[in-house]
Amino acid sequence: MDLSYPIGKYTARDALTPDQRAEAIAQIAAAPRSLRNAVAGLSREQFDTPYRPGGWTVRQVVHHLPDSHMNSYVRLKLALTENEPTIKPYEENLWAELADSRETPVEVSLSLLEALHHRWEILLRSLRTQDFARRLRHPVLGAMTVDNLVSLYAWHGRHHVAHITSLREREGWK
Repeated sequence: MDLSYPIGKYTARDALTPDQRAEAIAQIAAAPRSLRNAVAGLSREQFDTPYRPGGWTVRQVVHHLPDSHMNSYVRLKLALTENEPTIKPYEENLWAELADSRETPVEVSLSLLEALHHRWEILLRSLRTQDFARRLRHPVLGAMTVDNLVSLYAWHGRHHVAHITSLREREGWK
């Protein structure tokens, strides 16, 4: 298994079928519960264990998810309200080194992710089919559709949950 990509690398999808879109939205909605389940019962020492050699700790992964998903939520709102906005990327590895990612109790980010995903799901379920074709521009990745953004973040939540669950499995953590 590739410890960096336990569910495989993301494959960009500019347009989703209605069924694929519904599944991606369901995966976004389920991500907070999946993350909470993945970290249930872990000790402080386990939270401070890297999910792979040279990788982030479980704690950093937990805090990364709301950081990343808040950025995506804002990007979605920009795409829905502006004509192909250029979004600002962020230095996720540097964010993961900040005190809030290293020291904050994980419950703070679990609760934040739950609230964020609740709003995100409401917004996504309110969109019309044509809204998913709206575009935004990433300075590195180029033009992306809302469908692509939804697909990417459905994958992203599963990707990081799998970092934690695969570590638990390898370490025999119950």
